[in-house]
Amino acid sequence: MKLVGNVELGNIKKIKSGKIREMFSLGDRLLIVTTDRISAFDYILPSLIPGKGILLNQISIFWFNYLSDVIENHLLETEFENFPKELKKYKEILKGRSVLVKKANIYPIECVVRGYITGSAWEEYKVSGKVGDFILPENLKFADKLPEPIFTPTTKEVSGHDLAITLSKAKKIFGTEVIGHLQDKSVELYKKASQYALKKGIIIADTKFEFGNFEDRIIIADEVLTPDSSRFWFLEEYVPGQQQKSMDKQFVRDYLLKSTWDRNSVPPGLPEDIINHTSQRYIDAYEKITGKKFNEF
Repeated sequence: MKLVGNVELGNIKKIKSGKIREMFSLGDRLLIVTTDRISAFDYILPSLIPGKGILLNQISIFWFNYLSDVIENHLLETEFENFPKELKKYKEILKGRSVLVKKANIYPIECVVRGYITGSAWEEYKVSGKVGDFILPENLKFADKLPEPIFTPTTKEVSGHDLAITLSKAKKIFGTEVIGHLQDKSVELYKKASQYALKKGIIIADTKFEFGNFEDRIIIADEVLTPDSSRFWFLEEYVPGQQQKSMDKQFVRDYLLKSTWDRNSVPPGLPEDIINHTSQRYIDAYEKITGKKFNEF
């Protein structure tokens, strides 16, 4: 399997290189390529994860299609065979890991939905009994399910940590109508996806969505409900009050936390066994969610 890190496509203009995705301009469309890079603690790690880009791309495609009755998405073409002829010579790089999408103006806000209390939300709850604008029940345990999913947006920073913002501040920045719409759609998307995932043996603890404006319509963009943008737990091993077995990149974060890396310098490469275990967790997520076996594209 070819590993894909940095992507260059000859004279085709690259307009953005994110932590994981590369974006190219194709006239009135965009080409998004999902690489095999992995990030943690706001750093891109030097190691590549075999198959990761293809798996993330295919998981997102599945969810975009499954959730299309909730909101319009940015997809235009997902099959490499239907890509423009100028891309055909890049088949080894693009097949399976790329999509053609609408050019939307992305809102600079991460629309985070939490169904369970974990991560930074748990730390905030222990201090204040709240998460964002929401006062939560007393005596919740770590990883408890919340009575209802909550919407806790963050800023979308170019570098460094995204920062939590209150709903009132978000409304001042983007407008009450836009934030109300993003909140309603985010929670609706989370609920529908969570119900599906539970039937597949997966708890979606939390996730984040990105939205954009396209021809005066709000659509969903970027990635959807992948192991990079969500916390996925194994339902059969779920026990509130303790760390959960996950099929997302928390596995890599946990390894790095136990390592000697200070998280303020160039990160180390990952050992081969951690790379292989991480790849397998992405495969597990893909196969459980889609019901398909993962075959190399």
